[in-house]
Amino acid sequence: MTAVKKIPQRLCIGCQTVHPKKELIRIVRSPEGDFSVDRTGKKSGRGAYVCDKIECFDAAVKAHRFQKSFQGEIGADVLKVLREQFEQGKKDEG
Repeated sequence: MTAVKKIPQRLCIGCQTVHPKKELIRIVRSPEGDFSVDRTGKKSGRGAYVCDKIECFDAAVKAHRFQKSFQGEIGADVLKVLREQFEQGKKDEG
């Protein structure tokens, strides 16, 4: 009898829907407190997941879900840099 492999699921903090982990993009806060977009999902630190759509990223910012996920304030300048990294990653893939 073959065991069915479990696929990790994560919640998009933008649209609040569950997707397979590999379909989402991870935003990570490193132990040093630096924020970055982690497309590999392997950087160490606390992470939050967003769909690969800029609308989901913007919805998460508008609803202050990054602050809730990372349990603290995130400056507007940091969010702007994260948005630029998010958009740059989309251009690199396409």
